[in-house]
Amino acid sequence: IAMASEIGSGRAAAIAMASEIGSELKGESYKITGDPRKPDGAPSSSVKMTCSRSNFRAAGWQEEDFKKPIITIAAPYTNSMPCNNQFLDLANILVEEVERLGGKAHLAITPVISDGQTQGTRAMRYSLVSRELIADCIELMHEGYHADAIITLGGCDKSVPAAVMPLARQDLVGISLFGGPALPGLHPGIGGGACATGAGAEGRALDPGKVMEAIGAYGKGIIDMEELHTIECAGLPGSGSCSAMFTACSMASAVEALGMALPGTASHPAMTRDDPRGIPEQKRADCAATVQALFALLGKKISTRQIITKESLENATTVIFAVGGSTNAVLHLLAIAHEAGIPPEQYNIEEAVVIEDD
Repeated sequence: IAMASEIGSGRAAAIAMASEIGSELKGESYKITGDPRKPDGAPSSSVKMTCSRSNFRAAGWQEEDFKKPIITIAAPYTNSMPCNNQFLDLANILVEEVERLGGKAHLAITPVISDGQTQGTRAMRYSLVSRELIADCIELMHEGYHADAIITLGGCDKSVPAAVMPLARQDLVGISLFGGPALPGLHPGIGGGACATGAGAEGRALDPGKVMEAIGAYGKGIIDMEELHTIECAGLPGSGSCSAMFTACSMASAVEALGMALPGTASHPAMTRDDPRGIPEQKRADCAATVQALFALLGKKISTRQIITKESLENATTVIFAVGGSTNAVLHLLAIAHEAGIPPEQYNIEEAVVIEDD
């Protein structure tokens, strides 16, 4: 009984400490939960925001929650594609960690479209503009709730830059986390006809690029329908972004090089062979480390435009060239630079070419 009492006291002390730390970090969100330091009749005073708190209470908020910094968790989510189909789970892990450290998490779920699914259809027109839509949705859900800081998740192509653009646009205290690449598909070595990946294809690595090549190989008569179906079924083995340096993984590396994601997190896979749609332990650890980093940024009042600079953009561009990344990265880095208020004469396509030559 004494031991249980000590454990209970320790847990209560930890919760009290987290609450105290959270109160110290709260700032912007007083405007929506009410600032007890203001006179009753002043804008955003505790009295003025009574109705706001009543709505929060109806959603399940408790008295102590109004003393905590509000942390937006922005997740471009759908259950229909592998790049982002884990994001509700990742968001909930982030929520738990935020609240463990004394914050109040605020979920912002946005639309997301897959290039890989929409290419060759009219739906691709929606994918092309989705970067701006995702960025706008994140901004709306963060600014509309006067949140204090933000964590964004990036997965499929457009969602990676879109997860950073609103942070730069509004100079928010924030950080991004890549959902992670999928592992390569493995050819099972069955199916009639020659394989697009070459003779003796058993165990050969596959990715979406290989699937697209197989379509052409079938059209040229190099492989038969059975082999095409085999590659279709084995090409993408589970959750995660394309297992190659296409736009998603290229931009994840660039965001890390920008300083907007923790080192190493871009390359940690979203899946394991044993559990192709579960969250690996390493990615869970990435979530915890990302939340801890966010609280450090909030405590030191380090905002996005202090991180995204001409120099960090050049660093990101250099990394793209070093890893042989997608040329689409230049388009997205230019957009991020624009949102960060960096003049075109400081960072532009010509500047990127100079970096390559250097």
